[in-house]
Amino acid sequence: MNGKTYKKELYELQVELVKFQKNVIDKGKKVCIVFEGRDAAGKDGIIKRFTEHLSPRDARTVALGKPSDRDRSAWYFQRYVPHLPVGGEIMFFNRSWYNRAGVERVMGFCNDSEYRNFMEEVGSFEHLLTHSDMIFFKYYLDISRQEQEKRLLARKDDPLKQWKLSPIDAKAQKMWDAYSEARDMMLDKTDFVYAPWRIVHSDNKKTARINIIKHFLSHVDYPGKIEENLIYDPKVVFEFDLECYEKGLIAK
Repeated sequence: MNGKTYKKELYELQVELVKFQKNVIDKGKKVCIVFEGRDAAGKDGIIKRFTEHLSPRDARTVALGKPSDRDRSAWYFQRYVPHLPVGGEIMFFNRSWYNRAGVERVMGFCNDSEYRNFMEEVGSFEHLLTHSDMIFFKYYLDISRQEQEKRLLARKDDPLKQWKLSPIDAKAQKMWDAYSEARDMMLDKTDFVYAPWRIVHSDNKKTARINIIKHFLSHVDYPGKIEENLIYDPKVVFEFDLECYEKGLIAK
């Protein structure tokens, strides 16, 4: 996708997003979109394109830091509940409660009991969200090992991206296999009929951004929707199932 085509399509999609938000506000809808993926998979960039022209009062990004002592002593999901949307709001989670199934699991920030409890409870938690008429989407941004290495190295040389560097980033490549195992378990055990995982190939940033916005908008209703602008590539964004591994659709 060349730059001219990308800018044109992105503008058209952001117009659609503004239409969607207006309907969300007018109808008091609740919208929650979760973005998960390895370090450098492109979560920040995708969320930025979603929110760039939306009203910041009614569309916010949630990117929680290290839990406090109080957070660690509470019910695990409790720290996320205050950030869930109320009527008229769209909330974008840049990582979410699935930290427990990914980073916390791999880095040893939670114990086996805490991990098992999360895996047993998350289905009920998300069922409550969808049962409350919340529009709820989960996207997993999949990136190849080679592309992740390239992006992590680029961060070190970019003075505008120094804030993205962390000790966890330094271990991302060394612990690639452990993260793959945790990812596979998460996708397999937390892909629910009422809250399915959607996989996004994100090695190409522009293609991923365009197609994920198209996918989302094509699955929601709002007045003035231009369907022909929302035809996404099913090779870039697709529903997770176990055959994804056999077909080589998820990075090993």
